[in-house]
Amino acid sequence: MKEISCKLLVIGAGPGGYVCAIRAGQLGVDTVIVEFGRPGGTCLNVGCIPSKALIHAAEEFGKIAHIAGGKDPLGIKVGAPTLDLTKTIAWKDGIVSRLNSGVAGLLKKAKVKTVQGWATFRDGKTVEVETETGTQVIRAETVVIATGSAPIELPFLPFGGPVISSTEALALSEVPEKLAVVGGGYIGLELGMAFAKMGAKVTVVEALPRVLMQYDAELVRPVLKRLGELGVEVMTGAKAKGLSTKGDALLIETADRKNSKVAADRILVTVGRKPLTEGWGLEQIDLDMAGKFIRIDDQCRTSMRGIFAIGDVTGEPMLAHRAMAQGEMVAEIVAGHKRSWDKRAIPAICFTDPELVTAGLAPDETKALAGEIKIGQFPFAANGRAMTKQGEDGFVRVVARADNHLVLGIQAVGQGISELAAAFGLALEMGARLEDIAGTIHTHPTQGEGFQEAALKALGHALHI
Repeated sequence: MKEISCKLLVIGAGPGGYVCAIRAGQLGVDTVIVEFGRPGGTCLNVGCIPSKALIHAAEEFGKIAHIAGGKDPLGIKVGAPTLDLTKTIAWKDGIVSRLNSGVAGLLKKAKVKTVQGWATFRDGKTVEVETETGTQVIRAETVVIATGSAPIELPFLPFGGPVISSTEALALSEVPEKLAVVGGGYIGLELGMAFAKMGAKVTVVEALPRVLMQYDAELVRPVLKRLGELGVEVMTGAKAKGLSTKGDALLIETADRKNSKVAADRILVTVGRKPLTEGWGLEQIDLDMAGKFIRIDDQCRTSMRGIFAIGDVTGEPMLAHRAMAQGEMVAEIVAGHKRSWDKRAIPAICFTDPELVTAGLAPDETKALAGEIKIGQFPFAANGRAMTKQGEDGFVRVVARADNHLVLGIQAVGQGISELAAAFGLALEMGARLEDIAGTIHTHPTQGEGFQEAALKALGHALHI
């Protein structure tokens, strides 16, 4: 049994883990990272990156199909397109492979030792890793747990056969003729809309009163409109009950408590994700939990000295960029720097069509915190660049305190609006006031002008509406 020692051991090479290891290596910390699968974790391999690749391919195919139907006003004429999904998936896999190699190269450049295998705690300073060549024992002064999360499996709809998770959805060899999506959150709608554009008949089954419940109704309205245009049937207040005997339909209970069936070749279950806290010897160490997540403080320290936890295993929001920021912070703390988690906002994006972006507080949250508020909202129907992209549906909204105009929340829905997330996050981190955004010259013609106009609207003098 081989043994190695290090100053820092990172368990999990997802976005949080590999960033933590790279930054620690840059700071001269003797670092080892353990990963069972390929570097990059869920986000790079079966999540963020491959899903966006598939969404892009679906968008391109959908545009051509729309033009071929003779409904486009641009004067472009094409024949009916066909899609070779196998080739699309191969292109997606190529992107993932290049990024895998990139992460591995960055770890090597930072002089981080990578151990391939499954890690299990012996105690708070020691883990065993089952590798292809035997058991590797690693002793470390400090350990970072970055084990991530996995799709939640419903007991009455276990994964297998026609029932798939997002992982299998991103590796299909052909587009399902009929796709049932269980769960109307961001993962279900992102993939459901993509497959609808590729030609599938999609039905979304959501137990709650509406889809995308984490967003306010006004923000979601343009997405609902687009779902209708794509022919996606949305069933709210409907509960999935199981798989039909023949395996060709989803059994549901509708809002009026009647039993029904949704015919489906594939059933995509997207009801959330769970932290990976089992299988790596949690019972051997004494960590306080916050429900099903590992409890951490503002430096990502757990209740056990010398053990940190970052990313999805520590709770919501389960976002790759949150994990990355936590990982960088922890690496600097381990290297002796003074750091703590004092982020004002973690922007979140839903890559539906149109896209949704939120940063900071929603209007109701801002009102509860600050009392009187000012809201400025500017529609893309009045934005020249949005018109030239045929993306008039949507808006930008800025929410600020009424007394000092400090901006506490920004929301937007629109075509390609995800690229404004950085501007929204920066404004909140810098403590911008309405006057700061309104007084910043925004390039014309861009959708970003909607951000400035929303601030002007909140101040009472929008220029283009």
